[in-house]
Amino acid sequence: MLDLYARQWHGQPLTDEEYVVSADEKTSIQCRCRCHATLPAAAARAMRVEHEYERGGALAYLAAWDVHRAKLFGRLEPTTGIAPFGRLVEQVMGQEPYRSAQRVFWVVDNGSSHRGMASVRRLAHQWPRAHLVHTPIHSSWLNQVEIYLSIVQRKCLTPNDFASLAAIEQRLLTFQRRYEQAAKPFEWKFTRADLAQLLRRLGAKADLLPAA
Repeated sequence: MLDLYARQWHGQPLTDEEYVVSADEKTSIQCRCRCHATLPAAAARAMRVEHEYERGGALAYLAAWDVHRAKLFGRLEPTTGIAPFGRLVEQVMGQEPYRSAQRVFWVVDNGSSHRGMASVRRLAHQWPRAHLVHTPIHSSWLNQVEIYLSIVQRKCLTPNDFASLAAIEQRLLTFQRRYEQAAKPFEWKFTRADLAQLLRRLGAKADLLPAA
């Protein structure tokens, strides 16, 4: 996965016809209809958010980030799962340049929508040019789209004050389009060399532990 971020695969550089897409889901985005409208910050006054609200349902936001081209793809679904993730893949793979690419590597975590070898075989069967690459267990922070989703949480979904599920969808997709207009590839600095150094340090610490 780290090699893919550095445009390599099995020791060989990626060609211009190969792409790396990082994908994940933001689950259960609640529609909280506040009893009183949120008041923006003003002179000598912090933002005021009413603590009482009515629940208006929830949506899941599925996003895919082209690591080297800074292109975004996203969709809202009632929930996550194999079928919603498949629709996100279709949204990306159904258009150029991915449709006719030599290979498209999909970096994902181990969530239930795309877990294990079954998901690898399923994606390869549906899209022979697509290759699923999983992050290690408990290492979803290595998935670059997580950076974008954290920005979404801070800049788009906070405070959570929506009149309807349609308002959530409109806000998210509008923010996505606006973000992509100025987006650049993330400056990813954790490389294979950094990983090797980390493992050496952890190994040295393990050697110092007393035997059980």
